[in-house]
Amino acid sequence: MSDSYFVDSNIWLYAFMESSAKTAKALDLINAQNVVLSTQVIHEVCVNLLKKAQYTEDEITQTIQNFYANYEVSIINQSIILQASAIREKHFISYWDSLIIATARTKNCPVIYSEDMQHNQIIENLKIINPYKDE
Repeated sequence: MSDSYFVDSNIWLYAFMESSAKTAKALDLINAQNVVLSTQVIHEVCVNLLKKAQYTEDEITQTIQNFYANYEVSIINQSIILQASAIREKHFISYWDSLIIATARTKNCPVIYSEDMQHNQIIENLKIINPYKDE
């Protein structure tokens, strides 16, 4: 089993935008060597940094370059999209969450850190962990 784990966009946004206990936990998660994210997560993070944190295009460019330089980035492809469809049908979850799960599954990540999905839920042998559950 892999020691890599998938980090959803909301955790990244806490790392980039917040100044609270959530920031510290987010930074602990993303500062590891075994973090996986997807092009979907990069898109979601960039859109929110532009809208909510007023990042400049230069800052967005640097953020994107840092993602690719420091983390394993999975490109959403046809196989992942089709897997996500099967996951949605089987587990009755959202389009976006199913893409996260399919991507994490493809990258053999046993854990997804996300604030948006149900804490401790197991889907397709992946455990969802909300690192902020007790806050």
